[in-house]
Amino acid sequence: MIDRADRAEELFRMGYNCSQSVFAAFADRLNLTVEEAAKMASPFGAGFGKLREVCGAVSGMTMLAAYTDGYSKATDVEPKKALYGLIQRMCSEFEESQKSIICREMLGLEKGEDLAEPPVRTEEYYASRPCLAAVREAAAIADKYLDFK
Repeated sequence: MIDRADRAEELFRMGYNCSQSVFAAFADRLNLTVEEAAKMASPFGAGFGKLREVCGAVSGMTMLAAYTDGYSKATDVEPKKALYGLIQRMCSEFEESQKSIICREMLGLEKGEDLAEPPVRTEEYYASRPCLAAVREAAAIADKYLDFK
């Protein structure tokens, strides 16, 4: 059985962004290739297009919840309530562990700071940022809460 947190870390270390890493860690369960999953999750990295808003790992995690528990009819009130409750529980657990669900807060940045091109990923980069822990935590939470049929 695949350890989804390990897989998310592996994908992040390969160069995928945080959202891609979490979402693509479940690609086999989504009947997608890693490349297809990565493409779908690509705009959500670095807090939504590097705007440093909601952590990309959280975005990837919530995209997975949409796959397992999402609703498609505008009038589906009960499934909507259930999905929102699930997202709130998952995000609460993530926030308890990582201290925030906001990318810039996790990185200690101000709004608008660090919007330039992504840095080269080195061991120093990985050691100085919360991103590896975030992708691992988001993947573990998704694996805990979501039932991929």
